[in-house]
Amino acid sequence: MTLKQFDVFIQNKPGEIARITEIMAKKAVNIRGIATGVGERPMVHIITDDDVSAHNAFKAAGVEFTEKEIIMLAILDKPGELHKITKKLERGGVNIESLFILGANLPVESIALTVDKTDHAKEILDYS
Repeated sequence: MTLKQFDVFIQNKPGEIARITEIMAKKAVNIRGIATGVGERPMVHIITDDDVSAHNAFKAAGVEFTEKEIIMLAILDKPGELHKITKKLERGGVNIESLFILGANLPVESIALTVDKTDHAKEILDYS
């Protein structure tokens, strides 16, 4: 299954995250992961259970966004496991652009990555 991360551009002011989460709530789109970034272009990074509905909801609301394919992995929930993944990608010359820990289902946890070389990263990580 291919999932996407939506990078939704917002203004750096109160209520912007509430506005974006309301767009998802009104269309009954479940948010699996969310993070914010403030910089030159503040944004909210969102991973949902339904990429098509999220895309359509953002488009209908007239918000500016981009989509990136994510790589979902299950890793052991113990010290050093995330380092093993990030080191493999470093050795392969792949830059990690975003990383989410989506939650633990002991003894593993789910992580989601966006990278600059998706196909190469999938080869390095034996991802199918």
